[in-house]
Amino acid sequence: MKNKSIMLQGTASSVGKSILSAAICRILTEDGLNVAPFKSQNMSLNSYITLEGHEIGRAQALQAEACRKTANVKMNPILLKPSADKRSQVILNGVVKESMNAMEYYQYKPKLKAMIKEVYNSLAEENDAVVIEGAGSPAEINLKKDDIVNMGMAEMANSPVVLVADIDRGGVFASIYGTLELLSPNEKDRVKGIIINKFRGDKELLKPGIEQIENMVGVPVIGVIPHFSLNLEDEDSAITWSNHINAKESLDVAIIKLPKISNFTDFNPLQLHEGVSLRYVDIDKPLGNPDLIIIPGSKSTISDLEKIKESKMADKILKAKEKGSYIFGICGGFQMLGNKIVDDNMVESSVSEVEGLGLLPIVTEFESQKVTTISNGMDNIFGCSIRGYQIHMGKSKLSEGSYLTTVNSGNGKLKYREGAVNEEKDVFGTYLHGIFDNGEFTKRLLNKVRSSRGKELSHQFIEDFWVFRERELNKLEKIVRENIDVSAVYKIIEEGING
Repeated sequence: MKNKSIMLQGTASSVGKSILSAAICRILTEDGLNVAPFKSQNMSLNSYITLEGHEIGRAQALQAEACRKTANVKMNPILLKPSADKRSQVILNGVVKESMNAMEYYQYKPKLKAMIKEVYNSLAEENDAVVIEGAGSPAEINLKKDDIVNMGMAEMANSPVVLVADIDRGGVFASIYGTLELLSPNEKDRVKGIIINKFRGDKELLKPGIEQIENMVGVPVIGVIPHFSLNLEDEDSAITWSNHINAKESLDVAIIKLPKISNFTDFNPLQLHEGVSLRYVDIDKPLGNPDLIIIPGSKSTISDLEKIKESKMADKILKAKEKGSYIFGICGGFQMLGNKIVDDNMVESSVSEVEGLGLLPIVTEFESQKVTTISNGMDNIFGCSIRGYQIHMGKSKLSEGSYLTTVNSGNGKLKYREGAVNEEKDVFGTYLHGIFDNGEFTKRLLNKVRSSRGKELSHQFIEDFWVFRERELNKLEKIVRENIDVSAVYKIIEEGING
């Protein structure tokens, strides 16, 4: 089976395309095929850094794990990262090109088709099969011209399509019928199967509806996937925020919900720790007196810093610090904790200099070149092995206190100190995304906070999050394999659009 593909498109955003693509990647891989994921264009504030230092969408990194492969930039050649003022940072083949507004990018898109096709063909030549993920819906008739991510991508890859519909939000049959009716005859001919996702209840009650929709649209339903809950991140920029209250609640961890928050998947591992109450706090809402405050990454650090000041969230953070709250900043959050951020070259904003929260003795200077690297090494507080990745503009200089980590860059040749810890060792900052994926480091950090607050220490065994995630992918594969017609998937891949 060479140069074959299957493409998952959705009736809408957030119907489960990313996770189901990962599931099919794992099923085909478990069956012995050499498989790779592909998404021509991602729009997300959750990104991942490859070993080569290229920036791609996090969903394709997860799908690469499902294929038991190291993620590479061919899997996602275009990444759009929304920023301030209705603009997006355009990342091509893993490297920042420029910032564009929606109209500028819409006019630029046709120039990208040749590049996308070249990258895709190269990936297809290296694999038995490629699992392609679409974006949003193929039936957005105002955007169909010069499409490069849904039916336009299916045409470039000459790929058959499976349509994914979310029954949990209601109106599933109308969304299936409406989507297919809005496609051109040639586009509709590409759709070889339908998956109904997130089903709750008795499948027998669904059968009459399935039979009717199959007769109406002439496309078979090849799977009904039950609603399930696994700790596997979804990269969609349209996120649903929720608070995760552990049954053995004892440690109050508050994450500041910045307006331009990025890489919010950094906090998924905290849900594995017993005795942790994880909550997200809007900047205009009360903060209270949490045990640990986390300031996350931001796509627009200076803008978000100014907004937490204007909303008085900065004052709430400082007041909580006086009452004994620990504080941890990641990437943009780390920069905000310093004394000052300097942007003389207007890399991120029109503000040349802004005062930080003054909780870490660092000054950050923005530079035009983006730092993108995999890092691994040791933390300098507990002596734990750590690994993570960096995506940031600017460098931070420490004037006193301690560095948080000593790490190697992606090529393993450069060893350097990174991050910062204040003298009291109750404020921490780092550029390492994924730092909480390191189970032993996170457990010791949380226990340090518990100790200072007079709370019982945790003796729970915590594995590294990537080990846990592998087990979750195996669960995902089992759930989807049991609820989809796998033979139909293989037939669609084998026969392509002529089947």
